Amino acid sequence: MPFLRFDLIEGRTDQELAILLDATHRVVLRTFHVPKGDRYQIVHEHRPSRVRIEDTGLGIPRSDKVVSLQITTRPRTTEEKTAFYRELCSELQVACIVAPTDVIVRFVENADEDWSFGHGRAQFLTGELEGSKPNSKP
Repeated sequence: MPFLRFDLIEGRTDQELAILLDATHRVVLRTFHVPKGDRYQIVHEHRPSRVRIEDTGLGIPRSDKVVSLQITTRPRTTEEKTAFYRELCSELQVACIVAPTDVIVRFVENADEDWSFGHGRAQFLTGELEGSKPNSKP
């Protein structure tokens, strides 16, 4: 956790996708301080005719390399989020040649009871995950 969903215009190679995912994971590790193996990333590719991402009136140009990233996570601080935005743009520009104008990020925050990683249990509540607090409810 966090869970990352990438929406991309199809056309990147498997190697390009691997570089993109690895670069993003490095930023997650630095800014959210999660364990290295805490990696949940899913890529959804769309035909160009299925994607419309405009600039919200900000004058931000987009290309076919646009990366739309949704992060579902437990609550994060404003500092963590702004560091993530900044570092992601920098990392993707260097590693993937993705312009900062092509990086769109949105956070969806939820609570500990909203996560189950398997076995039909909410591991944040049960205390099964390192760093989580045990459930105080019966």
